[in-house]
Amino acid sequence: MGNIDKEKFEKLLSELISIYSPYLKEEEAMNYVFGWLKERNLPAEFHTYTEDRILKYKGINVVGSIKGDREGPVILLNGHVDTVEITDNWSTKPLSPIIENGRMFGLGALDMKAGVAAILMAVDAFNKKYKSFSGEVIYTIVSDEEGPYGLGTDAIILDGIADHADCAIVPEPSSGFLGTDFPTLCLGARGGWNYTVYLKGKAAHAANPEKGLNAINEAAKLISALEEITGIEDDQLGKGDLCVIKIDGGGAACSVAEGASFTVFRHVVRGETKEYLIKEVETAAQIANIKADIKIEFRDSPHSLNGGFMPYTVDEENIYTVILQDSIEEIVGRKAEIGYFSSIGDFNYLGTRLNIPTYVFGPSGKNYHSADEYVELDSAIKVSEIILRFLENTLL
Repeated sequence: MGNIDKEKFEKLLSELISIYSPYLKEEEAMNYVFGWLKERNLPAEFHTYTEDRILKYKGINVVGSIKGDREGPVILLNGHVDTVEITDNWSTKPLSPIIENGRMFGLGALDMKAGVAAILMAVDAFNKKYKSFSGEVIYTIVSDEEGPYGLGTDAIILDGIADHADCAIVPEPSSGFLGTDFPTLCLGARGGWNYTVYLKGKAAHAANPEKGLNAINEAAKLISALEEITGIEDDQLGKGDLCVIKIDGGGAACSVAEGASFTVFRHVVRGETKEYLIKEVETAAQIANIKADIKIEFRDSPHSLNGGFMPYTVDEENIYTVILQDSIEEIVGRKAEIGYFSSIGDFNYLGTRLNIPTYVFGPSGKNYHSADEYVELDSAIKVSEIILRFLENTLL
């Protein structure tokens, strides 16, 4: 213990929080991270990418790596510097972080600027302590994780920056998200898909609804039937969830609604593919005796590989799991509780598209994506200590 300086960690995290960096508006924060790395003689480059088809967005990441003097494992450390927009009802100033009772309050404190600070401090400490080691440490500080497509990490993968990585740690707040005591280690995550169901009925005068087929009524019946369907039970990830996030339909004065639609976000577990979800809707339509014509469309996306997020798991007996658990025990005094992330993030891309063991391990805290977000500072500093110890145990 003691390799991560508490005051320096708090200063770094405070300065990161003070920079407003909602997704798609991260340039100032990226400039700060780039400068922080350069000041410490750590390799750093801007990695730019564009998404021209849907968002018309030019994104920026900061990437770097430190390489040992002999062959060995390649460890990827990935974190996002973007946040959600400022929400209402903060009792503190969201961009003016304060510390109370060991908690730092501020926008993005938990999700996940504390995790970014943990990566940066651990890499700096490792680089200062060791000039001879095996393998490589890649660090990617990315943009647009909070956006719809995870474009920052998507671009890292598309451009081959982490193709040779053997495992990844993403210090998203695993304890904070799961509401469990620190330390909690997530060995996987559910996936998710967004799709819309369009229903075509038959128009008629509202005084004679029996002469038409009300698409809104059909949509309501179909939604009810979908919510009653039991999905796959996964031994690790549990079950998926279906959430209707939008409903549209009708609009003509004094007329039976000819058309309606509803949009779903469907969290999935292993085995629940796009084809499975289509069959699920078709089965629900049969159960509900839907007479309207149905069309299912999945969310448009920049390319075929980021249309949705696939679920994944990591084996508890994987060598990197064992080393990470040992590292946690050395710093905290006990191994982490094992959990599985219930929602989606960049870790899904790393775990499925790179197909490497990807660990979600971060600090505790509360109120992510809402007012009065805070991180438990002691847990965040321990995350950095654990990342450093994992690098030592893996590469020395």
